[in-house]
Amino acid sequence: MLPKKQIGLMGGTFNPPHLGHLMIAEQVKSQLGLDKVLFMPDNVPPHVDAKETISAQTRLEMVRLSIADNPGFGIEDIELNRGGVSYSYDTLVQLKELHPENDYYFIIGGDMVEYLPKWYRIDELVKLVNFVGVTRNGYAKTSPYPILWVDAPIFDISSTQIRKKVALGCSIKYLVTPTVEKYIREEGLYHERT
Repeated sequence: MLPKKQIGLMGGTFNPPHLGHLMIAEQVKSQLGLDKVLFMPDNVPPHVDAKETISAQTRLEMVRLSIADNPGFGIEDIELNRGGVSYSYDTLVQLKELHPENDYYFIIGGDMVEYLPKWYRIDELVKLVNFVGVTRNGYAKTSPYPILWVDAPIFDISSTQIRKKVALGCSIKYLVTPTVEKYIREEGLYHERT
């Protein structure tokens, strides 16, 4: 029997994906010796306040552009294909059925580790996946759940800040990949959002 593949899952809205996402994924992949990290755009995140977002296909295309030059990265579009609210428990049950050859590592920021007790079916979810917490300033490295902690450089940028910069006509160079910067410009994204 072949050893299972070690697969990282980096979930998020990716509205837009930025260099912080890429750096974290690379650090986790390297430090844990994962075979691959899959970026998994969510359809409707259950834990985020309702906010206007661009189409799933547009976000997916930006992820594709962001990771194109890294063979250690890939895309998992299971939540977009399923539709509805993206509960991690449902996603992991489905992924384990589809890919029994994989062990999964769910990458979350230190801020989300604090939020884990509120996740849907969390006690069952922790039996399906290894949680990887990425250290973040202002958040303790403690949890009632088993967490593999990874240190990554602190990159204090968010998709919200990038959308605001675009709306204000400011540069987003070095915050996103050049391909995503070009795509946002050519598609006229985020000009009316703050």
